[in-house]
Amino acid sequence: MSDEEDLFSQEMADVTPLSGKRSVVYLKTSSNAARREAVQAQLEALENPLTQGMLDIIPLDEALDYKDPGVQQGVLDKLRKGKYPPQATLNLTRKPVATCREELFAFYLSAQENQWRTLLIVHGRGREAGSHANIVRSYVARWLKQLEEVQAYCEALKQDGGAGACYVVLKKSAQAKQHNWEMHAKHSR
Repeated sequence: MSDEEDLFSQEMADVTPLSGKRSVVYLKTSSNAARREAVQAQLEALENPLTQGMLDIIPLDEALDYKDPGVQQGVLDKLRKGKYPPQATLNLTRKPVATCREELFAFYLSAQENQWRTLLIVHGRGREAGSHANIVRSYVARWLKQLEEVQAYCEALKQDGGAGACYVVLKKSAQAKQHNWEMHAKHSR
């Protein structure tokens, strides 16, 4: 026996072999409470990029409307017509601006985690330009532009809140892009 083999045998002398039985352990998916805790931990770890400072209030008669420069006009047109049903809704009515800021960022992180692409945000409208609801509405318009994954947003249809709400479309996650690619690659063969 060589020195290396001898050394190996000495090191392995007290090791017992694994049993012949092998069992597979399946981990349960996290509960809603665990998911909320994970999002909260993520919120605390990430700095909220949404700014609160000076605000240009959007006139009540001006519809909320935005699309990222790389997004096709057809996406915004379909969004306006309600062709992309919301996968999740956030209600910000009658809440302080600081709370709205935190909840919107948490909602955005949840959307990314759950791979939601279409969202409905209810912000309220208000009857006067300086009303609280219109201030929140104006902040929501600003904040959505500050979130990198937001492709487009627009005023919701009447049945979803009209001028007091907006639809939002987020970019596809890397996983969703990969899944799409795989599906289309299989069909094109």
